[in-house]
Amino acid sequence: MIRLSIPLRQALSRLSLPVMIAAAFGTMLLGKADAMLAERARTVLADLLSPFYAAFAEPARAVRGVVADLPELLAIREENARLREENERLRRWQAAALALESENALLRRQLAFIPEAAPSFQTARVVSDAGGVYARAVLIATPPEITVRRGQIALDERGFVGRVTEVGRRSARVLLATDMNSRIPVTLEGSRGRAMMVGTNGPRPRLQHWSEGIRPAEGERLVTSAEGVSFPAGLPVGVVRWSESGVPEVDMFARLGQLDLVRLFDFGLGGILPPEAIARPEPRPRR
Repeated sequence: MIRLSIPLRQALSRLSLPVMIAAAFGTMLLGKADAMLAERARTVLADLLSPFYAAFAEPARAVRGVVADLPELLAIREENARLREENERLRRWQAAALALESENALLRRQLAFIPEAAPSFQTARVVSDAGGVYARAVLIATPPEITVRRGQIALDERGFVGRVTEVGRRSARVLLATDMNSRIPVTLEGSRGRAMMVGTNGPRPRLQHWSEGIRPAEGERLVTSAEGVSFPAGLPVGVVRWSESGVPEVDMFARLGQLDLVRLFDFGLGGILPPEAIARPEPRPRR
């Protein structure tokens, strides 16, 4: 074994500290150089990849937009399907209506049918709820150039309102279908059964005396009947509503509580009201 002399060992110990310090500084400089090289490499790589990032950004943005709009697109799809189904149903109804129109024209030609003249009408303004002996009636203003006669039928833009009961020089009184003195012969459109619509002084008249074996159905449409030659057939009246107490009532098409204008039709049925159209006045207090 080689033994170092004491002076040599002392010299080496004195040299070891500077060497270690120099090695530490060298290591630090090498790490700094590595960090700068790594940063430059990242920068160069980012410059090279940026066009690809830009190219892929648009599809990714489009995909995110599609995902965000997916619920709305699904709703639009469902709406389109519903509209297509409704359109197809309307086409079928149109085809059926055209077929019926053609058939009716053929039958009328075979029967030498003479069409009725279109009824004349005049428009009058409702000025107030009328008093008098009727609980449900309105007063209309009739200028001198308008000829109004007792028995004319009043309608609004939705359906049957009532009939003229009194005529003055500048006004007339219309008895509403909801008055208890009103009697209107009606036809059930679905079953073609006949019934009498009777006013109750309430918002809904009642159905009475319907055809035997035919029960008014909930939601069934009602139109006027020509029975007794007191009303023209086919005027829209309302729909059947069964009350909680089991009584068939009529939900009127006409807005009787919001009348502003009424049209007075002359169907040429005569100027005297028959008993079944308007009963003897039985005044009741307003409710």
